[in-house]
This record gives sequence, structure tokens and C-alpha cells, in this order.
Amino acid sequence: MDNAKLLKKIFNIPKWPSIDFSLSEVSLEAQELAGKLSISGVQPKLSVKLDRRKNALISTIKGGEFILKPQTSVYPNIPENEQCCMDMAAALGIAVPDHCLLPLKDNSLAYIVKRYDRNKVDKYNQEDFQQILEKDDKYMGSVEEICRAINSISAVPGLDVQLLYERVIFNFIIGNGDAHFKNYSMITYNDIDRRLAPAYDLVCSKLIIPKGKDSALAINGKQNNLKRKDFDILGDYCKIPEKIRYEKFDQKFDIMRKMIESSQVDQEKKKNFIEIIKERLHRLKLSE
Repeated sequence: MDNAKLLKKIFNIPKWPSIDFSLSEVSLEAQELAGKLSISGVQPKLSVKLDRRKNALISTIKGGEFILKPQTSVYPNIPENEQCCMDMAAALGIAVPDHCLLPLKDNSLAYIVKRYDRNKVDKYNQEDFQQILEKDDKYMGSVEEICRAINSISAVPGLDVQLLYERVIFNFIIGNGDAHFKNYSMITYNDIDRRLAPAYDLVCSKLIIPKGKDSALAINGKQNNLKRKDFDILGDYCKIPEKIRYEKFDQKFDIMRKMIESSQVDQEKKKNFIEIIKERLHRLKLSE
């Protein structure tokens, strides 16, 4: 998507908005919103909204329209990593929120994602699967548990289980071994239509933690050395027809490679990222 179309889609304004704080000031913004801000791991997440008069994104306690994720000193290049992974997901037909990269005042890039759990009038109820399954630990459990829950609570269980399966496959392909229970959610529209929420927090964790697991959640009782057989057993469990299990991903290597090459992922990491995807597709026995 070209810049003009992306700008209209995300912000519906003629000029990209500015951000009037720097990376070092993000933590100060967070302190001012203490108790109202979601901080996860080493990457702060700041709630922002568009001030149309100033054409700027500003931090806010209420009425946040976007989530801003800045760079981190511990794991550099995460915003560019997430932007690339979300772009690839969208290109392969996986539903994701509108998103982009924007510079802060110091020109460091931040990842901006539009909130999909609200419109101009309503805020939709969203629950992640740590909440739904009442888990004490977001990493302790299996994808099969999410599948069972979706079958019990979704308004369209067959479709949502298929969408879940595709996201699990995608996370494996891109090397995201950190997709835990809080990274999958259900959202309720119109008080009755409970559906699997769009995909979010898609990153190649293997670029960040090379020795990390294949999957944060067990698949066929395993978190490492996952192969096609394990995903086929998961597909059987989820009752996904064989002919559609991998159709979004077969012969898609070139698309993903080109998107990585044209992304703002660190130049030294691009080759490694491409090799991760190539190796994962090989394990799934999918054509490049």
C-alpha cells in the first residue's frame, strides 16, 4: 500500500502526524499516566490519540485511538520487526489492525497500531485467553486449550478455529516463539457476536532471542522441534480440512522475502530473518 493510501486508511488526514516527544521522554509520559498505562516486559506501550488541530499524536489516559510502541535499549529494532511481520500477515490474508511506523521527536521509529476494540461510539469487550482460561501463567498451556475454548464461546466456532490455526502456523513460519495466551483474544461486537480478535503482537522473536522456543504454547505436547506432523495432528484436533490447512502459506516464500528486503528491519538481520522463514517452510514441507 502506498503512503498516501496508508495515511488515509489509518488517520484520514492529508499529512502524517508528528509526535512531539522523544524516546527518552516516553518513560516520562508513562510515569504521568501511572496506573493507566499497559507496560509489558521491556517495551512500554503508550496510549495516544490524534490531536487534529496540532496534527500530532499525543498521550492520553482516556479515549486512546492508537497504541505506540517505541524502541528499547534491551532489544533494538522491535518496532521495525513488528511492522514487517504485521505487513506480511496482511499480505497473506490474516486480519490485522491498521499499523505504521512513525518517527518520534528524536527520529527514532515507533510502531503505531490503531485500536480495533472501539469505534467512535462504543468500546467493545475484549478478553485474552489468559483471562478466558483463568490461567495464572500466560505461558503454561497449549494451543489445543484455546481451540476448545473457541468451540465453546465463539459465535462462529468453525471459522474462528480455522483462523486460530492459520495464526499459529504463521507465528511458527515467522519465528515467533513468544505467542502466549495473552496474544490471542476474543472480542464481542454488538453484545452478542463474540469472535476471534484480529491478530496482534506479531514479531520474529527468534531474531531477538535466537535460542528461544519454537512455540510459547505447546502444540501436540511440544514446544520445540515442531514439524509438519505436529501441525497436522493439531489440524485433526481442530477439525481443519486438510486441503485448507496450509493454503495461505504454500509458495509464499518470495512474497515474504521481498517484504523483508524492502522493510526497515535492521540490514544485518534481514538475511537471518529470510533464512528463518525458509527453514520453517521446509519443516512444514511447503513449496517456496
